[in-house]
Amino acid sequence: MKYYLSVLAGAMSYGILSTIVVLAYGQGYQLGEVVGTQLITGFILSWMLALYTRFRAKRKAQAVSQEKVTSASPSNVFTRLTWKQRLMLMAAGTPTVITGLVYYQSLRYIPASLAIILLFQFTWISVLIQAISKRQRPDKITFLTLFILFGGTLLAAGFLEQGISNVSGIGIALGLMAAVSYSLFVLFSGKAVPSAHPAFRSAWMVTGGLILLCILFPPTFLFNGLIWSQLLGFGLLLGFFGAFIPPVLFAIGVPHIGGDMAGILGAVELPVAVLLSSIVLHEHVSALQWFGVVIVLIGVALPELYKMRARRSRSTPVYSG
Repeated sequence: MKYYLSVLAGAMSYGILSTIVVLAYGQGYQLGEVVGTQLITGFILSWMLALYTRFRAKRKAQAVSQEKVTSASPSNVFTRLTWKQRLMLMAAGTPTVITGLVYYQSLRYIPASLAIILLFQFTWISVLIQAISKRQRPDKITFLTLFILFGGTLLAAGFLEQGISNVSGIGIALGLMAAVSYSLFVLFSGKAVPSAHPAFRSAWMVTGGLILLCILFPPTFLFNGLIWSQLLGFGLLLGFFGAFIPPVLFAIGVPHIGGDMAGILGAVELPVAVLLSSIVLHEHVSALQWFGVVIVLIGVALPELYKMRARRSRSTPVYSG
């Protein structure tokens, strides 16, 4: 049960971010300052965890070696990454920065409850990218899922009640761009040096993202004293709940519950974000929109549930009389 709760808590952490960003904007902070403090916090926390993990593993290996149970050497507890592997991880981390920049910018134009719904379109965008890259036509369950997701999105976004003319076109475009960027991150991140320890994979990916961000938005807030204002508090919250906690909790829980179940539990990010935007930001979310959120969650979970059912049916022995 603790592994399920671990993945659930990690996904819920992601759902908190949009509300914190909107509150930071309300205090007058800019996009580069918000994302910059988030990544710097995540960078520090990720490397602290990575170094602590290495230190703890070396101490354990030394104790085992002294007891002569194994000849393991402290130096080979972790396989040292080559610079090519480090660069691959850093490159794999850059889409997260682009996602954060575009997603956070969309919050200036559209409500947080709508922004997170648009971000969740990565589910069908990922399917589309894979289908194009592999030149394979999606199966029937995929088409059904896309239909459910499309209908749920129309309801959850409030388009049927308010009409699309009342919503910022720039905000919608930015939200969909964030979904595309996140889809690329999902596709690339799992293929980048999978043999590396999760703590070091996360640390190097955050490092790559931070370097890209510093190029796009030079961190002047570190030198003009702005970092010591309320910006530091927002950055600590965003870094903790966005760049640190979810990767750690996912690394703990996903290997034990499997990627399929993790994908289902990860969808809890959507209702958490919508709920907080309603309670904290006082955004209006109608009953019809909540119904749309439920439909989107069903669409996200449907393919994984179908795969799990298919595996169970194949593994169930068939007895003949």
